[in-house]
Amino acid sequence: MATRLDRHKDKKSIFFDFINRFSTRLKVIIAIHILFASFILTIDNLDYAAKVSLFAFLSAMTLWIGTKIPAGYVAVSLIVFIVFMKASEPELLYHSFGEEVIWLMIGAFIIGEAINNAGLADRFSQSMMNRAKNKNFILKSLTYVLCISAFFIPSTSGRAALSMPIIKQLGDYFSDKEKEVLAVIVPVIILMSTSASLIGAGSHLIGVGFLETSTGESISFVQWLIWGAPFAIVISFLSLFIIKLVLWPKEISTDTLHTPMNEEGIQAKQPMSKKERKTILFIIVLIMTWMTETLHGYDIAFITMVGAILFMLPKYGVISWKQGIKSVSWNLILFVAAATALGKVLVDSGVVGWIEKEMIGVLHLFTDASEWLIVLLILIVTVTSHLYITSHTTRAIVFIPSLLLFGQMIGANPVGVVFISLIGMNYCVTFPVSSKALLLFYEEGEVTYKAGDLLKISFILMPFYILVLLLFYFTYWQWTGLSI
Repeated sequence: MATRLDRHKDKKSIFFDFINRFSTRLKVIIAIHILFASFILTIDNLDYAAKVSLFAFLSAMTLWIGTKIPAGYVAVSLIVFIVFMKASEPELLYHSFGEEVIWLMIGAFIIGEAINNAGLADRFSQSMMNRAKNKNFILKSLTYVLCISAFFIPSTSGRAALSMPIIKQLGDYFSDKEKEVLAVIVPVIILMSTSASLIGAGSHLIGVGFLETSTGESISFVQWLIWGAPFAIVISFLSLFIIKLVLWPKEISTDTLHTPMNEEGIQAKQPMSKKERKTILFIIVLIMTWMTETLHGYDIAFITMVGAILFMLPKYGVISWKQGIKSVSWNLILFVAAATALGKVLVDSGVVGWIEKEMIGVLHLFTDASEWLIVLLILIVTVTSHLYITSHTTRAIVFIPSLLLFGQMIGANPVGVVFISLIGMNYCVTFPVSSKALLLFYEEGEVTYKAGDLLKISFILMPFYILVLLLFYFTYWQWTGLSI
């Protein structure tokens, strides 16, 4: 007859047998979740809803990076988890489809399909390939084009939307591994070049608005151009170099170019069709209305949907309603809706406010610090802010007033504080949810990347971004009159 000790050993053996069935990766992920829960429970300044929301957000980041579970499934499941735990109302899920980014992306997919259907994407890619000597030339040319687009299209997601059909066409000339790298390069360059122009991001206008309201000072379009454009060009090409160095397949060289064109010969330039001319006209009108948002008052997402409707106009449009709706990646839309809600609930539950208070409290300890240390602290706070505030606009709304107040406490130049802070906030490369431009290329289908690759790039690129900012501040920017 088995003794109590024997029964205890049997139960222990069954438990360990059960645990051993799990893979090492799963054990690590479970351990990470336990650590998250243990840490969050010790935070006294967060209420129940905030703790659940923070745990769900950290869980999402872990599962996106560490597993192959579909990103959309993870995001939707964790939103359901938050509601199930009574940390938020069911409207958190329902209202997620009412976010601006969702309609912007739906419109962007439709416009991209129209550009592709009209043949413009193919014409542009063929034109580039006819001039291309190697893949390195293509990557550099894309970087130049994306940098220039920051002066005409005041939206990172708008630039990503217009570039997507072109990238899909160029993808035919790259291997599958190279396409993954291309899917990282394009949105990252779009984000890095944002600093070139005052209209490159809505957060710039919000930050300058706070500056004008608080101090009566401002940053003009030309002044921003003088300070921002050189930095944007340098950091864009540095990002291109780092991504190629880290992610580009070692067995494939960028100095050679093997494409279908090599076999068929360079195609003769064909006259532009009526559909192409109509598409170009619609795009010009779309870009002009994007650029004049402050005049007519309609936001980027609404304008994009108006453009999508024009492209699908019966008889006079470029594509049909059925073609437009079919082009939308609904898998990606579901993911973005839920991921955006995860970011929003951090703000609504008070998590972001708690983080802001803790960070500003630390900054106040350095009121007597040297100039380089103050600049470094501001950069660390703003560059890392994308890790817990996924919305670029929200980052500006949350941090600029606090940093202006901090600047007044230490007698700093408010123009310098705002400009450096906004440039710091433009870094948002760590997670797919950190930027709409990254989301557009994530899990898209034809040209996509892995979340792990993005994280790997960010580990290297983030320190370089801060270092280049410091170098610019203590050299070129101070020579041209910017200081704190």
